[in-house]
Amino acid sequence: MFGNLSDRLSDTFKNLRGKGRLSAADIDGTLRDIRRALLEADVSLEVVKDFTGKIRERALGDEVSKALNPAQQVVQIVNDELKAILGGEARKLSFSKNPPTVIMLAGLQGSGKTTLAGKLAKWLKEQNHTPLLVAADLQRPNAVTQLQVLGEKVGVPVFAPEAGNGVGNPVKVSKDAIAFAKKSQYSVVIVDTAGRLGVDEEMMQQARDIRNAVEPDEILFVVDSMLGQDAVNVAKAFHEGVGVSGVVLTKLDGDSRGGAALSVATITGAPILFSSTGEGLDAFEPFYPDRMASRILDMGDIVSLIEKAQQSFDEEESKRMAEKMAKDQFTLQDFLEQMQQIKKMGSMKGLLGMLPGVGQMKKQLEEFDEKEITRTEAIIYSMTPLERTQPKVLNGARRMRIARGSGTSVTEVNQLITRFEQAAKMMKTVAKGGMPNIPGTNPALMGGGGFSGGKKKVDQKKKGSKSGNPAKRAAENAGLDFGSEKSSGSGSAFGL
Repeated sequence: MFGNLSDRLSDTFKNLRGKGRLSAADIDGTLRDIRRALLEADVSLEVVKDFTGKIRERALGDEVSKALNPAQQVVQIVNDELKAILGGEARKLSFSKNPPTVIMLAGLQGSGKTTLAGKLAKWLKEQNHTPLLVAADLQRPNAVTQLQVLGEKVGVPVFAPEAGNGVGNPVKVSKDAIAFAKKSQYSVVIVDTAGRLGVDEEMMQQARDIRNAVEPDEILFVVDSMLGQDAVNVAKAFHEGVGVSGVVLTKLDGDSRGGAALSVATITGAPILFSSTGEGLDAFEPFYPDRMASRILDMGDIVSLIEKAQQSFDEEESKRMAEKMAKDQFTLQDFLEQMQQIKKMGSMKGLLGMLPGVGQMKKQLEEFDEKEITRTEAIIYSMTPLERTQPKVLNGARRMRIARGSGTSVTEVNQLITRFEQAAKMMKTVAKGGMPNIPGTNPALMGGGGFSGGKKKVDQKKKGSKSGNPAKRAAENAGLDFGSEKSSGSGSAFGL
């Protein structure tokens, strides 16, 4: 979502590099570019003025003038102020000392409240809580049914005594739900309330009545990150009309400018607690202002990447796999299992987007086809157990059978085998503490000339394979094509 803003800010900071000292004119020029970038990203004018004012005050002080690298110090100041407008320190949910903890969701229709309720319930269940979903949106058609379906998917019960579709009293349903939760000893109650296409007094009054009836510990304002400047006005209305203790950003995976997300926390004074980055029930995570600021400035989010890996990978299994790599016993079956664990972490584009400096490779990232992983899985599934553990037995007839069984071509099977062999060799080197020689690596993209594989692989491509076996020769040549710098960025999963 913040791709365009990241690009603009990165271009702005490039102009500062190499300067041993920054003048007031340099700082003013930088601030002018930052101001334009933020306004084009749909950030509230009030927030932009306050943001750039604080940066200017700090940038003109001793903090920058006495720094060994003034340009880096300015980037650090921008990073600090970005964290501030995103809410400063991360805040967790406030749980009641006397269960159940009541969480009320509020927001406009279409902001994703009901789906968010299911995601929040799933997340709480994984945190060893016992949540209960309450269907208090009795106006939107099929809202109750949608919540029941979500509850069934995540394994969380739904309190829904009314069918909805304009029938029933949402205040009574909410009040009865609290009594039911206390009796049944649920630790958290999530109340999904009704929204409208626009803010009106009737909706606000109903929200106030539900608030007064259930006395929630948290009132979470659910805002669509793609809403634009209207999100600021809606946030103000809810904050003044109902009161907001926290904000949840939905649809952060969208391609809109997303500046509203940078404005909501400042406008409401309420911290952003969670963010939703996709339609899947797993696309939900706590919000960390410092990590989001790092992503916007193209500095990556390694901490979140590590946390996702820790949640998806079993420690004992990882140790066993590392030992197999070191002993050169890594098989296609092992690779299949590793790839399936990576898929649990989310989309490859999302994971790669957490790496520092990935903004410079945006085109390659956009061209990557997520379906390549599915095709790779199909090829391996079409192999026999012997073929997965001993790829050397794959002759031409076997490869043709695998291609037919997986709906791919023999060339794709050959490329997979070749890339697997290259990857296995690299993994063995890394497992033993060595430096991998990555074929076709472009030193410019790797931040220097630390890898020697690029030139060597191009030379190999000129020679070509001399094998007398046609299948092996095709496979080796396919691997050499993959290693060249002309190779497409959207190749197989091994092509990353």
